[in-house]
Amino acid sequence: MDGYLTPDDAMRLEEDTIGEMQLPANCVYGIHTARALCNFPISGVPLSHFPELVGALAMVKKAAAMANCEVGDLAPDLARAIITTCDEICAGQHHKNFVVDMVQGGAGTSTNMNANEVIANLTLERLGHNYGDYRNLHPNDHVNRSQSTNDVYPTALRLAVLSACAPLLVQQKRLSAAFAERAQAFEAVMKVGRTQMQDAVPITLGMEFASFADTVDEDIERLQQASELLKEVNLGGTAVGTGVNAPSGYAERAIDNLAAISGHNLIAAKNRIEASSDLGAFVMFSSTLKRIAVKISKICNDLRLLSSGPRAGLGEISLPPVQAGSSIMPGKVNPVIPEVVNQVVYQVIGNDLTVTLAAEAGQLQLNAMEPVLILNVLQSIRMLTRAFQVLTDRCVNGIEANTERCQELLERSLVLATALAPLIGYERATEIAKIAHRTNSTVAEVAVQTGAIEASDISSLLTAEAMLSRAIRQKETP
Repeated sequence: MDGYLTPDDAMRLEEDTIGEMQLPANCVYGIHTARALCNFPISGVPLSHFPELVGALAMVKKAAAMANCEVGDLAPDLARAIITTCDEICAGQHHKNFVVDMVQGGAGTSTNMNANEVIANLTLERLGHNYGDYRNLHPNDHVNRSQSTNDVYPTALRLAVLSACAPLLVQQKRLSAAFAERAQAFEAVMKVGRTQMQDAVPITLGMEFASFADTVDEDIERLQQASELLKEVNLGGTAVGTGVNAPSGYAERAIDNLAAISGHNLIAAKNRIEASSDLGAFVMFSSTLKRIAVKISKICNDLRLLSSGPRAGLGEISLPPVQAGSSIMPGKVNPVIPEVVNQVVYQVIGNDLTVTLAAEAGQLQLNAMEPVLILNVLQSIRMLTRAFQVLTDRCVNGIEANTERCQELLERSLVLATALAPLIGYERATEIAKIAHRTNSTVAEVAVQTGAIEASDISSLLTAEAMLSRAIRQKETP
């Protein structure tokens, strides 16, 4: 706490249920936060690491102060001062004072009290009083009025996730647009399709990249749908959902105020008792993050395979070189951006398991494992957001097609035997493919040599372009 000491090392005395504690006189938080610092040196990740969570806590406290004032339960001058302090926190000020560890016992009580004490002391300063002079404004009696950790914390968690989700959606849309742009650039590049790592029927490189864009678009929709579940809050339920110590009309006003402050269309939980312990919305949201992660990892695997080489692999595309790939092999360049995205995905998958276990661990009217749940959800969102941005800017935007390589592999493949099957039958087409493979010939050469087709028919029957064109026409025919 040395960083909070005044030049003369002045101290102040605070007291709680456990006893007394000396704090630096200019320490913005109070005794409950100080005890949490001693009790929970766990992850090393303080609340301030996630500004969206700190801002969400301030939004809830602001909405509560407004509601308490509106129902006549909080003096207007105190309400105005608390609201101003909360506005400053929402604007990014004072976050360094949110110091408790994200992982903590007590179902988020330490987090709530950290917010209560910081807001109280900053407001006391605004009103001309010293930090800790709680006779004039108290963390519990005023800042936490009509509230419990058990409705403040879950509500703030939902707001934090909704806030963090917005940048992820932005980066998903940017990545989709990047894939779509590359798809258009590659639309004329014919290549071999592959199933089970073996040659399959022809496609274009543009089609392949368009499928990547559509994959991301699907997940944007799923993420938006999962986000809607988080807009149901239990604010006003206080300790167990019954609303004990909350005055009449407070809950409705608090939620309406919070919706206006946050910009999210929040609604009151149908059953606040159920909502106080149920974390199903987070399970669904985290599962959606896992889905997003798994699917983008598959795409990154594809990018690594398609760019493998440059001479001894597939080599159908070139990823932009961003760093030297080896300390021993000169000139080697590795697909480091897809690789780092893969690693992010592994973390997100593990985080989802933690979220699942934490949600299952709820007991009776509360789930005490919310702190580790929110740490993992927010970490997954942040890592995915950054991964999508890096993948777009440092990789996808700079991908180039190796057209000649794609054409070479296509011409030497056996996939054109598929076009023969409707003409000469599956068995005979199979035999032609075997001969071509054994003699290192093309399917077209063997088909002409065996009399399966005339040489003049090759361009209309046995080219990838003709094969793909027929497939497209058949798809478009009603």
